[in-house]
Amino acid sequence: MAKPEQGKPDAKKEKEPKGAPQKGGEAKAPKGGEAKGPKGGEAKGAKGGDAKGAPKGQPKPVKPAQPPRLKERYHKDILPTMMREFGYKNIMQAPRIQKVVINIGVGEAIGNAKSLDGAVKDMTAITGQKPMVMKAKKSIATFKLREGMPIGVKTTLRGDRMYYFLDRLMNIALPRTRDFRGVPRDAFDGRGNYTLGLREQLIWPEIDYDQIDKVRGMEVSIVTSAGNDEEARRLLQLFGMPFRAQ
Repeated sequence: MAKPEQGKPDAKKEKEPKGAPQKGGEAKAPKGGEAKGPKGGEAKGAKGGDAKGAPKGQPKPVKPAQPPRLKERYHKDILPTMMREFGYKNIMQAPRIQKVVINIGVGEAIGNAKSLDGAVKDMTAITGQKPMVMKAKKSIATFKLREGMPIGVKTTLRGDRMYYFLDRLMNIALPRTRDFRGVPRDAFDGRGNYTLGLREQLIWPEIDYDQIDKVRGMEVSIVTSAGNDEEARRLLQLFGMPFRAQ
């Protein structure tokens, strides 16, 4: 018998195509962690913060809000004027506005509790914060009122919101009042606090006439640290309160 020539591959073995990966362990390496490197963290670094100059997770810097102009006017103009006119020796003696309290009485809430929703909506739009619902402290049989029944809403403003509200009240809302001739000069309580009544909420630009359920008034109480009415009147006058002419 003739022996097969040495060096020739076995005829039973199929020839593998060129470029095909080997079946050994090293050929399976592309499925491992190192071969997936282009999809890993290093490859994604091109899409990260270094490529765009700023990381995605970092928030954009927020511009500081401009302080209320009435607050700036108080420190620059009103405070020196009050100290010069009344002879204060310390700036802490000068009166200032501490808070503003706004309340709306809703008498029809005795028979219809849903009427409070309209008052809450109006006051939220005007003041910028949600008011609290006030309840009756005692029962009055004449008005069919029982203790604990909701009869109005109230909110208290301090800080920047207080100054923003006063600015809109004195420069926008009050001049829009029908037949406006100024606010009364003697509506002080003897301790430097001023109370102002508004007949309708339509004088505020935030209120839309087509979206209200009823025309209702409100009461605005300005609480100051003044010791008497004369100092409080002069303080509000310097802020721009349009008092009635004597």
